[in-house]
Amino acid sequence: MSRLDFLTHLAQTSPEPLLLEIERAEGCWMWQKDGTKLLDLISGISVSNVGHRHPAVLEAITAQLGKYMHLMVYGEVVQSPQTMLAKRLSESTSGVLNQVFFTTSGGEAVEGALKLAKKYTKRSDIVAFRYSYHGNTHGALAATGGNWTKHGYAPFVPGFRHIAFGQEADFEWIDHKTAAVIIEAVQGEAGVRSAPNAYWQSLRAHCTAMGTLLILDEIQTGFGRTGTFWKYQTLGIVPDILISAKGLGGGMPLGAFLAIETIMGVFKENPVLGHITTFGGHPVCCAASLATFDVIENERLVEKVAAKAQRFAAQLVHPRIKAFRYEGLLMGLEIGPFQELKPVIDKCIELGLLTDWFLYCDDTMRIAPPLTISTDEIDFACATILTALDNA
Repeated sequence: MSRLDFLTHLAQTSPEPLLLEIERAEGCWMWQKDGTKLLDLISGISVSNVGHRHPAVLEAITAQLGKYMHLMVYGEVVQSPQTMLAKRLSESTSGVLNQVFFTTSGGEAVEGALKLAKKYTKRSDIVAFRYSYHGNTHGALAATGGNWTKHGYAPFVPGFRHIAFGQEADFEWIDHKTAAVIIEAVQGEAGVRSAPNAYWQSLRAHCTAMGTLLILDEIQTGFGRTGTFWKYQTLGIVPDILISAKGLGGGMPLGAFLAIETIMGVFKENPVLGHITTFGGHPVCCAASLATFDVIENERLVEKVAAKAQRFAAQLVHPRIKAFRYEGLLMGLEIGPFQELKPVIDKCIELGLLTDWFLYCDDTMRIAPPLTISTDEIDFACATILTALDNA
C-alpha cells in the first residue's frame, strides 16, 4: 500500500500527516517499512500504557477469539469478559463506584456521562472548563473548552458554560440549575495543567451543596499514568461519575463510565433502553482490558511511575527548555512557539523518537510513554531530545 493510496482514499485529519509507515510494533518500539525503528514516547496518545502487543494482552485476545466475538447489543446478554471487567473496575474504586457502562471510545463515554447527569438531576446546564478536551462527538465538543477545534461546527449542544480551571471564584457559576460539572483530573491538551488538592475538595463540596454531579474525565490519566491507578485517588475526593478510555483497552478500542447504582439506574426506565450501544464492551476488548489490569498489577507498573518520571526530569535540562510540567508519566516539555517546537519534534523523529505536541499548547512537547518504558529507553529518549534541541 502506497502513501498515495493513504492520501487518496483515507479521510485526512490534517494537511500534513506524519506519513510514517509502521509495519509492526512491540513494547515501546515501532518499526517502519524501511526497517528503521522509533521509540514511542506518546503511547498512541496515552493508549498503550502496557506497551504495544504485550504478550499477556495478545494471549487474552486470542483466547477470547476462540470463544466468541460480538453476540448482541450491550446490556442484553451475559458475557463473562464484560461482567468480570465491570467488577474489576468497580474494585479499582474500592467499590465506591459500583456500576459500569461500557462504550467503544472516550468521546462516547463522555456523551453517556453527560446524558446520565441530565437524566438523574433533571437539569440541563453543564459547567466545563476553558482549554479542556473531552472529545469530538457533538456533546463532547460542546464540553471541550478549546475554541479553535470547534470552528465550523456550530451550533453546539446548548446549556454549556466554560469557567477557569483552578479558580475557586468561578464556582459561582455552578448553581441549582447545573446538572453536572465535567472536568479533567489533569488538563492534558492544555499542556499538563494541575490544580491543588484544596481546589478539588472545594469543588467537590460546592457540587454536593448544589446537588450537582461531579464528572471526572480520567481518559488520559487513568490506568496508572500519573502514579496512582486513578488520579482522583490522590485528590481527597470521589467523583459521582468517572470516565475512562485510552489505556483501558490495552491497545483495543474501549471506553467506560462508572457511577453508583442509584445514579446509573435511571437509564433503565422512562424510557426503557434510554442509552444503548451496539459495540460498547466488545468481549475481545474487555478480555484485553482484564489482561491489562493483570499486567499493571503483576509488573507493579504504577509503583514505578514516579521514579521513571524523576529520571526524565533529572535529564531534561537545557537552555531551550522553559518549563517541565508532569503528573507521573504525563509530561509536557515547554520549548517555545510552534515554529520553534515543530523542528525539534521532526528532528526527534529523524533520530528515532516519536513525540508530539498538545492541541491547546503548541509550544510544549508531549511526553507520555508506555508505563513499561525501561531506564535505558528513558535515557535514550532524553539524550535524543537534548540532541534535537541542539541541532533543530
